[in-house]
Amino acid sequence: MSESALQIIARGARAAAEAAAAAIDVDPRLEGATYSILEEDEDRGMWRIDAFPTTDDEVEGLKAVLADHEVTVEVEKLADADWLAMSLSGLPPVEAGRFFVYGAHDQGKAPADRVLIKIDAGAAFGTGHHGTTVGCLEAFDTLLETETFEKVLDVGCGTGVLAIAAAKTGSPVAVGTDIDEPSARIANENAEINDAKCDFYFADGLSDPRIAQHAPYDLVFANILAAPLVHLAPEIGAALTSGGVAILSGLLRTQEERVLDAYLPLGFTVEQTIHHDAWSALQLRKA
Repeated sequence: MSESALQIIARGARAAAEAAAAAIDVDPRLEGATYSILEEDEDRGMWRIDAFPTTDDEVEGLKAVLADHEVTVEVEKLADADWLAMSLSGLPPVEAGRFFVYGAHDQGKAPADRVLIKIDAGAAFGTGHHGTTVGCLEAFDTLLETETFEKVLDVGCGTGVLAIAAAKTGSPVAVGTDIDEPSARIANENAEINDAKCDFYFADGLSDPRIAQHAPYDLVFANILAAPLVHLAPEIGAALTSGGVAILSGLLRTQEERVLDAYLPLGFTVEQTIHHDAWSALQLRKA
């Protein structure tokens, strides 16, 4: 990677931006790429993709994928500073149902009557601001109105916000797993910050003994990407108890059918779909 960090910005109409984002998701060179997609200008119908490549391969892969779509592309150098920490310091708190997710800079804004989750993102994904995370928290909030969950699994835990939310609302077992080792470490640090009884593990797949020992789970969060959601469908189905719930996100609205095609044949039914910008969160029930 070059000495300076880069940001790649692509702009276009919604259909073009969503198609470009979907292409990023399925490109094997970009399996770990970090990006976001959002509506930048409603009046002009302008959507924007922000990507933050960490390797030269990701830079070239992103450029190649975006060049195949009707979007304008800019590449900017980021200043030699802790730009991640600086950007996080300007993010407002997130409110999703009973949950209030905030950073250290908003310590004084946390209301006493909410479930408070303090998150230090560090190098992990999941401040709570992304539409996928908000959708998962909103679905979980609705479920808590009528149900309790003894055992919860967070697949692709990132900062651990979803498993922490489960632990802080009464789940005795809240476990998370991530294929990124720093994410698992940061999630455990966040659990300690929140005094939440959670365990997060660096692991590849749900067959890891530390994950499998608690199965079957009553609820599985999987806020990852469409391709791994499809790939993990049999494992997620096997990890759930009969009548258990899967909250799936990290997918675009245009990818809902693809993901559902992997889960409905396994006996899942759709209970709720939540949209934020171009993103979807699916709440499914195992028969």
